[in-house]
Amino acid sequence: MRGLTLIVHGGAGNLRPEMEAPARAGVERALAKGWAVLEAGRPAIDACEEAVIELENDPVFDAGIGAHLNRDGYAQLDAIVMDGATLQSGAVGAVERIRNPIRLARRILEKGEHSFLVGAGAEQFAVESGIPLCDPAELITADALQRWSARAAESGRHGTVGSVALDLAGNLCAGTSTGGTFFKHPGRIGDSPIIGCGCYADNEAAGVSCTGHGESIMKIVMAKTASDLVAAGHEAQAAADAAVKLLSSRTQGAGGLIVVDYAGRFGASFSTPHMTWAAKTTFGTVWSRR
Repeated sequence: MRGLTLIVHGGAGNLRPEMEAPARAGVERALAKGWAVLEAGRPAIDACEEAVIELENDPVFDAGIGAHLNRDGYAQLDAIVMDGATLQSGAVGAVERIRNPIRLARRILEKGEHSFLVGAGAEQFAVESGIPLCDPAELITADALQRWSARAAESGRHGTVGSVALDLAGNLCAGTSTGGTFFKHPGRIGDSPIIGCGCYADNEAAGVSCTGHGESIMKIVMAKTASDLVAAGHEAQAAADAAVKLLSSRTQGAGGLIVVDYAGRFGASFSTPHMTWAAKTTFGTVWSRR
């Protein structure tokens, strides 16, 4: 029997002990926010969006407010959302004046003539479609600025965020949002907003959101790889494990992913010391792991 499923992640990385509780609490809040949407009978895309917005607004994570700053001292944000029923996606890259890039990604999916907009063009589309711009300073926390000033990435922080949902109609949706790597070159875009790399959703297979070293994840097209493994007969957990194993064997990078298959089964796997994630299904069970 298929029911509702929602899984969220707060990024793969190496958490300092004092960051574990805030990261877990943030992920569980995002899970609760998205689950309330699904329980109300709303579509998977609504649940994904609300869960990711909750994480973008939490400075614990490298997405939205508190994201890593680039070499020039700005937060340049990327996000994507994909609808498994239609295979339509909307993505945004390198924006500096969008408080919740996942919201803009959805607007591109639903209203845009293109699938991926970046930089000033993406911000222009936001204004044209009724999404207000923010002051870039609103995205920068004192902690992020201190790390940038010291030119020292804090290894104990969390990273890219994402969610995958299956709704009552049997539709899958996946979303991913990130601030990218610390002190990155301006204009750098990693795997997160690229369809098939950082995110993928197909009602005939699975929804996937990835996190980790973007340049490595792109090499194996990790989200599409995991979805294809489900289509080939793997259950969600087996597909997640196989994708991470391929990432480790074929690249020098580390990362992780969350997966929900067409039947509502979910999986999570990672090769980093930590990946905070939580999942819930109709059948009343909640899982949560570092």
